Amino acid sequence: MRLVLMGPPGAGKGTLAAALAEEYGVPHVSSGDIFRAEIKGRTPLGRKIEKILASGALVPDEITVKAVAGRLARGDCAAGWILDGFPRTEGQARALDGALEAKNEKLDAVVYLRADAETIVRRMAGRRSCPTCGRVYHVTNLPPRTKGKCDDCGTDLVVREDDKPETLRARLKTYEQQTAPLVGYYESRGLLLEIDGAGTPEEVRARLFDTLKTKR
Repeated sequence: MRLVLMGPPGAGKGTLAAALAEEYGVPHVSSGDIFRAEIKGRTPLGRKIEKILASGALVPDEITVKAVAGRLARGDCAAGWILDGFPRTEGQARALDGALEAKNEKLDAVVYLRADAETIVRRMAGRRSCPTCGRVYHVTNLPPRTKGKCDDCGTDLVVREDDKPETLRARLKTYEQQTAPLVGYYESRGLLLEIDGAGTPEEVRARLFDTLKTKR
């Protein structure tokens, strides 16, 4: 199974990607996780990415494509993957097409998770992240066992810079300008599956799995 998850930041792609990865036994590959590993390592690339993300802009294609291609080349991706957060531009989509064609592989589907901006801003107000291991929580939908502490490593949870309302609105504007056109790109190829992102994580997950069963 090779799936791409699309949708605005905060729509719930990460939660669904984790569920899909468990269901199909393939890795959840998140460009955000790749970037955060670079940032955590304080690499030159990580410092550059950190500044870009804090401004609400997208990481340039050449940086993103290189980082994701390296991850997909690992052995655990041989049988498939769930891509979350990539591609975000038509240039990235064409780069992914080329990489798959070179290996005689293809996408099974592109899931487009729809959600309106105000719903996303309200939802993200409750998101908390672990700065050490990257695990994500929500104060109501997915709270940690101990308030304000990561279940895995005990680190104090934080609100990420790119989850703050002012940054999030800038990210949503960037998404509409650069990523939303990919809906038409994949729809024209017969790969797009639209899912309503409103409701609880359980409701959205049920919609997605029902749609994928129909697709298969």
